[in-house]
Amino acid sequence: MVKHDDYITPKYAWENIKSYIPQDKVIWEAFYGNGNSGNHLKDMGFKVIHEEIDFFNKDTTPEYDIIVSNPPFSKSKQIMKRLKEINKPFILILPSSKINTSYFREYKNSGLQIIIPRKRFIGIHFEKIVDGEKLTNWKNNSNFDCFYYCWKMNLENDITWID
Repeated sequence: MVKHDDYITPKYAWENIKSYIPQDKVIWEAFYGNGNSGNHLKDMGFKVIHEEIDFFNKDTTPEYDIIVSNPPFSKSKQIMKRLKEINKPFILILPSSKINTSYFREYKNSGLQIIIPRKRFIGIHFEKIVDGEKLTNWKNNSNFDCFYYCWKMNLENDITWID
């Protein structure tokens, strides 16, 4: 069975946390989707690497300072393992339920921080892509809460609430 795990991040999801992303760092938006997410970050003035690069291939990892991305939720465990290996700062949009997983617990004493959006992301309205095509009959508001999971970001608080 093929998993279609391409949910495209709207610009406002990045605008919500713009002030928490360092302006002087090179961002790797590591999960390409349809390319819009990287374009949104560039439009906001960030230096962004956003190409169709295999995140898991160590030989193709670009030179960057921080990952800012909305990764495929179904690959969270593998992604978190790879992020530990890379050992660089990140901000990821993931479901709030991920905090209860064993692979997230590995971060519990290593500076994991969370930015909590107001309401249910006002329902982050992800765009759903299947085989490269946008679904037209897709109800695009989320039925689950998402957080911004941050590591090595040196935020002022471990839990930041967005008003």
